Formats: sequence, structure tokens, C-alpha cells
Amino acid sequence: MIPQRFSPYVFSFFMSLLMSGIMSGCITVLNLGWVDGLLHLWLQAWAGAFVIAFPTIVLITPLVRALVLAVVKPNLVQS
Repeated sequence: MIPQRFSPYVFSFFMSLLMSGIMSGCITVLNLGWVDGLLHLWLQAWAGAFVIAFPTIVLITPLVRALVLAVVKPNLVQS
């Protein structure tokens, strides 16, 4: 198991893996249609997208958290 202190990086890894896979697959199909060799083309696009997505998510996560805190109303505890 991976130690808890690495959880932000593990989260970023899986988030970027899944999002880059889904987005590269959708965009590949939208741009090319269902062509021969689609799987190979998608996997190439996915590899390139993941290389960009993972460090991007690691770097922008603090900014996104700050933006969420700025726009989400905190819960008020009622006694």
C-alpha cells in the first residue's frame, strides 16, 4: 500500500489517467470517426494527453481548491 501522505499524488494520477483517457478517446473519435486502427491512434493520443494531464493536475489542484473555497458557501452549524 502507498502511504497516506502520497494521497494527493495518487488522486492526481488516477484523475489524470481516467480523464485523459476519456477525453482523448472522445476527441479521437470525433476528429477521425470509427476508422481502422482507432485503438492504436487513441492509445497514442492518450499517452500524450496523460503526460500533460498528470503534472497539470498536480500543479493546479491548490488553485482549484482555492477557487472552490471562494465560491462555495460554508455550512453554518446550528445549535
